[in-house]
Amino acid sequence: MEKILVGLKRVVDYNVRVRVKSDGTGVETDGVKMSINPFDEIALEEALRIKDRGDASEVIVISVGSTDAQQQLRTGLAMGADRAILVEAGGGLDPLSVARIFKAIVDRDAIDLVLLGKQAIDNDNSQTGQMLAAIWGRPQATFASHLAVNGGTVTVTREVDAGLEIVEVDLPAVITVDLRLNEPRYVKLPDIMKAKKKPLEQISLAAMGIEPGPAIKVLDFEPPAERARGVMVKDVTGLVAALKDKGLL
Repeated sequence: MEKILVGLKRVVDYNVRVRVKSDGTGVETDGVKMSINPFDEIALEEALRIKDRGDASEVIVISVGSTDAQQQLRTGLAMGADRAILVEAGGGLDPLSVARIFKAIVDRDAIDLVLLGKQAIDNDNSQTGQMLAAIWGRPQATFASHLAVNGGTVTVTREVDAGLEIVEVDLPAVITVDLRLNEPRYVKLPDIMKAKKKPLEQISLAAMGIEPGPAIKVLDFEPPAERARGVMVKDVTGLVAALKDKGLL
């Protein structure tokens, strides 16, 4: 296997409490810490481990969005990726458009394996990897909790409702990863400095000849309702009575 492509999405950091804008038009991002989508960071860590074992020669990271995503790509380069690609596009791209962008890069750079997070924590779609595999016409394995590269195949342990399932896919392939696959490495200052010298290619969506599909438009945002105060009961009888009052029994 020569090349691994890893998608990195810029999202609000998972440690930040998400706040809805006062006018209900979206999520507040001004002054908010942005990071790599946690599932994508795990995908990158696995790609780097595959390369460290000698099963791949190059790891490429890609992001689709505004120029601000360079920050997350530079972090990916500092973790150990060899080069980065930023496809400049407006917000609101649907998963199919992102999959088509990835497919164009896969064809251009002769990618052998695409590793993606199973979903993004901002929209939870869990669609891009599956759509990419469909339009590429290659095998896919989703929700991977363990990977083993065996020459031209990859054995994937995936988490399903009933437990664990083991599948084998031929390369090239698309694999989406779960949280239990690994723990991403910490980025050190010398690596951050080295990342500034690594290549970061910027491509416009128009230059790729891809017409984005209809943007997904969210009509309204609202925070979840505040949690009601709990009620203390003295015994089981009081609990039953409280549940009946709420119409739960």
